[in-house]
Amino acid sequence: MDKFYTYNGRVQTLRCDLRRYVFSDINVSQLDQIFASTNEGFNEIWWFYCSANSTVIDKYVVYNYAEDIWYYGLMGRTAWIDSGLRNYPEAATYNYNIVDHEYGVDDNATGTPVAIEAYIESAEFDIEDGQNFGFVWRMVPDLTFQGSTAQNPQVTMTLYGMNGSGSGFNIEAAKAVSQTSTATIEQFTNIIYTRIRGRQMIMKVGSSGLGTTWQLGAPRIDIKQDGQR
Repeated sequence: MDKFYTYNGRVQTLRCDLRRYVFSDINVSQLDQIFASTNEGFNEIWWFYCSANSTVIDKYVVYNYAEDIWYYGLMGRTAWIDSGLRNYPEAATYNYNIVDHEYGVDDNATGTPVAIEAYIESAEFDIEDGQNFGFVWRMVPDLTFQGSTAQNPQVTMTLYGMNGSGSGFNIEAAKAVSQTSTATIEQFTNIIYTRIRGRQMIMKVGSSGLGTTWQLGAPRIDIKQDGQR
Protein backbone atom coordinates (compact mmCIF):
# COMPACT_ATOMS: atom_id res chain seq x y z
CA MET A 1 0.00 0.00 0.00
CA ASP A 2 1.75 3.13 -1.22
CA LYS A 3 -0.59 4.72 -3.76
CA PHE A 4 -4.04 6.24 -4.23
CA TYR A 5 -6.24 4.93 -7.03
CA THR A 6 -9.16 6.19 -9.09
CA TYR A 7 -11.76 4.28 -11.10
CA ASN A 8 -13.18 5.65 -14.37
CA GLY A 9 -14.10 2.36 -16.01
CA ARG A 10 -10.72 0.93 -15.11
CA VAL A 11 -8.43 1.29 -12.12
CA GLN A 12 -5.73 3.93 -12.50
CA THR A 13 -3.09 5.35 -10.17
CA LEU A 14 -4.11 8.77 -8.88
CA ARG A 15 -1.39 11.42 -9.04
CA CYS A 16 -0.62 12.53 -5.47
CA ASP A 17 1.71 15.38 -4.50
CA LEU A 18 1.60 14.16 -0.87
CA ARG A 19 2.29 10.50 -1.51
CA ARG A 20 5.66 10.46 0.29
CA TYR A 21 4.31 12.57 3.17
CA VAL A 22 1.41 10.16 3.79
CA PHE A 23 2.99 6.77 3.25
CA SER A 24 6.23 7.51 5.08
CA ASP A 25 4.26 8.42 8.21
CA ILE A 26 1.47 5.90 8.59
CA ASN A 27 0.94 3.15 11.18
CA VAL A 28 0.51 0.04 9.04
CA SER A 29 -0.54 -2.00 12.10
CA GLN A 30 -3.64 0.24 12.37
CA LEU A 31 -4.80 0.06 8.76
CA ASP A 32 -8.23 -1.16 9.86
CA GLN A 33 -8.94 2.28 11.32
CA ILE A 34 -8.46 4.14 8.04
CA PHE A 35 -11.67 5.44 6.51
CA ALA A 36 -12.58 7.67 3.60
CA SER A 37 -15.29 10.29 3.37
CA THR A 38 -16.60 12.99 1.06
CA ASN A 39 -17.25 16.70 1.41
CA GLU A 40 -19.35 17.26 -1.67
CA GLY A 41 -19.86 20.98 -1.08
CA PHE A 42 -16.13 21.54 -1.64
CA ASN A 43 -15.48 18.73 -4.18
CA GLU A 44 -13.29 16.83 -1.70
CA ILE A 45 -12.45 13.26 -0.72
CA TRP A 46 -10.95 12.83 2.77
CA TRP A 47 -8.91 9.98 4.23
CA PHE A 48 -8.38 9.74 8.01
CA TYR A 49 -5.49 7.62 9.28
CA CYS A 50 -3.08 6.97 12.17
CA SER A 51 0.38 8.48 11.86
CA ALA A 52 3.41 6.26 12.43
CA ASN A 53 3.62 6.86 16.20
CA SER A 54 -0.11 6.88 16.92
CA THR A 55 -2.63 4.13 17.60
CA VAL A 56 -5.60 6.47 17.06
CA ILE A 57 -6.55 8.57 14.06
CA ASP A 58 -4.70 11.87 14.19
CA LYS A 59 -4.11 12.90 10.56
CA TYR A 60 -6.03 13.41 7.34
CA VAL A 61 -5.26 13.96 3.68
CA VAL A 62 -7.69 15.55 1.21
CA TYR A 63 -7.98 15.36 -2.57
CA ASN A 64 -9.95 18.11 -4.33
CA TYR A 65 -11.01 16.44 -7.56
CA ALA A 66 -12.39 19.64 -9.14
CA GLU A 67 -9.09 21.51 -8.82
CA ASP A 68 -6.82 18.43 -8.83
CA ILE A 69 -4.96 19.51 -5.68
CA TRP A 70 -4.07 17.86 -2.34
CA TYR A 71 -3.88 19.17 1.22
CA TYR A 72 -3.41 17.68 4.67
CA GLY A 73 -3.68 18.37 8.39
CA LEU A 74 -3.94 17.11 11.96
CA MET A 75 -7.36 16.08 13.28
CA GLY A 76 -8.86 13.08 15.02
CA ARG A 77 -12.26 11.84 13.83
CA THR A 78 -13.84 8.41 14.23
CA ALA A 79 -16.75 8.74 11.79
CA TRP A 80 -18.01 11.13 9.13
CA ILE A 81 -21.20 11.68 7.16
CA ASP A 82 -21.50 14.18 4.31
CA SER A 83 -24.11 16.96 4.27
CA GLY A 84 -26.69 15.23 2.05
CA LEU A 85 -29.97 15.93 3.87
CA ARG A 86 -28.10 17.98 6.47
CA ASN A 87 -26.84 21.54 6.21
CA TYR A 88 -23.24 20.59 7.04
CA PRO A 89 -21.05 17.48 7.17
CA GLU A 90 -21.03 15.85 10.62
CA ALA A 91 -18.21 13.93 12.30
CA ALA A 92 -17.59 12.10 15.58
CA THR A 93 -14.67 13.07 17.84
CA TYR A 94 -12.72 11.11 20.43
CA ASN A 95 -14.51 13.19 23.08
CA TYR A 96 -17.82 11.52 22.12
CA ASN A 97 -19.14 14.67 20.45
CA ILE A 98 -20.91 14.99 17.11
CA VAL A 99 -19.70 18.19 15.45
CA ASP A 100 -20.66 20.15 12.36
CA HIS A 101 -17.91 20.88 9.86
CA GLU A 102 -17.77 23.91 7.52
CA TYR A 103 -19.82 25.87 10.09
CA GLY A 104 -18.47 28.99 11.76
CA VAL A 105 -14.88 30.20 11.68
CA ASP A 106 -13.49 28.78 14.95
CA ASP A 107 -12.89 25.30 16.40
CA ASN A 108 -15.88 24.67 18.68
CA ALA A 109 -15.57 20.88 19.01
CA THR A 110 -15.56 21.05 22.83
CA GLY A 111 -18.12 23.84 23.22
CA THR A 112 -15.46 26.50 23.82
CA PRO A 113 -14.38 28.39 20.68
CA VAL A 114 -10.67 28.06 19.90
CA ALA A 115 -8.92 29.98 17.13
CA ILE A 116 -7.95 27.94 14.08
CA GLU A 117 -4.37 28.43 12.95
CA ALA A 118 -4.58 28.73 9.17
CA TYR A 119 -1.82 29.44 6.69
CA ILE A 120 -0.66 28.99 3.14
CA GLU A 121 3.00 28.90 2.14
CA SER A 122 4.60 29.18 -1.27
CA ALA A 123 7.41 27.11 -2.72
CA GLU A 124 10.86 28.69 -2.99
CA PHE A 125 11.10 31.36 -5.68
CA ASP A 126 14.01 33.37 -7.06
CA ILE A 127 15.08 35.79 -9.79
CA GLU A 128 15.76 34.00 -13.08
CA ASP A 129 18.04 31.04 -12.18
CA GLY A 130 18.84 32.20 -8.65
CA GLN A 131 22.36 33.43 -9.41
CA ASN A 132 21.60 36.92 -8.09
CA PHE A 133 20.23 37.93 -4.72
CA GLY A 134 16.82 39.54 -4.74
CA PHE A 135 15.88 42.55 -2.63
CA VAL A 136 12.25 43.09 -1.59
CA TRP A 137 11.21 46.50 -0.29
CA ARG A 138 7.43 46.29 -0.31
CA MET A 139 4.50 43.89 -0.61
CA VAL A 140 0.96 44.60 -1.77
CA PRO A 141 -1.62 42.31 -0.11
CA ASP A 142 -4.67 40.99 -1.94
CA LEU A 143 -7.18 39.19 0.25
CA THR A 144 -10.64 39.37 1.79
CA PHE A 145 -11.80 38.93 5.39
CA GLN A 146 -15.40 38.37 4.32
CA GLY A 147 -17.19 36.13 6.83
CA SER A 148 -14.96 37.02 9.78
CA THR A 149 -16.69 37.68 13.11
CA ALA A 150 -13.72 39.43 14.72
CA GLN A 151 -13.98 43.23 14.88
CA ASN A 152 -10.59 43.74 13.22
CA PRO A 153 -9.47 40.44 11.67
CA GLN A 154 -5.79 40.17 10.83
CA VAL A 155 -3.33 37.98 8.97
CA THR A 156 0.45 38.04 9.00
CA MET A 157 2.42 38.07 5.75
CA THR A 158 5.95 36.72 6.14
CA LEU A 159 8.89 36.54 3.74
CA TYR A 160 11.71 34.11 4.49
CA GLY A 161 15.06 34.76 2.77
CA MET A 162 17.71 32.13 2.02
CA ASN A 163 21.25 32.32 0.68
CA GLY A 164 20.63 29.07 -1.23
CA SER A 165 18.32 26.07 -1.42
CA GLY A 166 19.96 24.19 1.44
CA SER A 167 21.13 27.11 3.56
CA GLY A 168 18.06 27.47 5.76
CA PHE A 169 16.44 30.82 6.52
CA ASN A 170 18.95 33.63 7.07
CA ILE A 171 16.43 36.44 7.43
CA GLU A 172 12.71 36.85 8.11
CA ALA A 173 10.35 39.79 7.68
CA ALA A 174 6.80 39.61 9.05
CA LYS A 175 4.11 42.29 8.81
CA ALA A 176 0.44 42.38 9.80
CA VAL A 177 -2.43 42.99 7.40
CA SER A 178 -5.57 44.19 9.21
CA GLN A 179 -9.09 45.00 8.11
CA THR A 180 -9.77 48.70 8.59
CA SER A 181 -13.26 49.24 7.19
CA THR A 182 -16.26 47.50 5.65
CA ALA A 183 -18.57 50.52 5.40
CA THR A 184 -18.71 50.92 1.62
CA ILE A 185 -16.01 48.52 0.47
CA GLU A 186 -13.80 46.18 2.41
CA GLN A 187 -10.50 47.89 3.18
CA PHE A 188 -7.31 46.54 4.72
CA THR A 189 -3.64 47.43 5.07
CA ASN A 190 -2.67 48.77 1.66
CA ILE A 191 1.13 48.46 1.29
CA ILE A 192 3.65 46.68 3.50
CA TYR A 193 7.12 48.20 3.52
CA THR A 194 9.95 45.84 4.36
CA ARG A 195 13.63 45.12 3.70
CA ILE A 196 14.65 41.54 3.01
CA ARG A 197 17.34 39.98 0.82
CA GLY A 198 18.01 36.46 -0.42
CA ARG A 199 18.75 34.30 -3.45
CA GLN A 200 15.55 32.41 -2.76
CA MET A 201 12.48 33.33 -0.74
CA ILE A 202 9.30 31.80 0.59
CA MET A 203 6.09 33.73 1.23
CA LYS A 204 3.70 32.69 4.00
CA VAL A 205 0.29 34.13 4.86
CA GLY A 206 -1.38 32.99 8.07
CA SER A 207 -3.75 33.82 10.93
CA SER A 208 -4.33 32.55 14.45
CA GLY A 209 -7.02 34.85 15.84
CA LEU A 210 -10.54 34.09 17.00
CA GLY A 211 -13.29 34.91 14.53
CA THR A 212 -10.91 35.26 11.60
CA THR A 213 -11.43 33.84 8.14
CA TRP A 214 -9.81 35.03 4.94
CA GLN A 215 -9.33 34.22 1.30
CA LEU A 216 -6.10 34.98 -0.54
CA GLY A 217 -6.08 36.57 -3.99
CA ALA A 218 -2.89 37.48 -5.87
CA PRO A 219 -0.51 39.39 -3.56
CA ARG A 220 2.41 41.16 -5.22
CA ILE A 221 5.96 41.92 -4.13
CA ASP A 222 8.46 44.43 -5.49
CA ILE A 223 11.73 42.59 -5.99
CA LYS A 224 14.91 43.63 -7.81
CA GLN A 225 18.37 42.21 -8.36
CA ASP A 226 20.80 42.96 -5.54
CA GLY A 227 24.22 41.50 -6.45
CA GLN A 228 25.60 37.97 -6.31
CA ARG A 229 27.11 37.85 -2.80
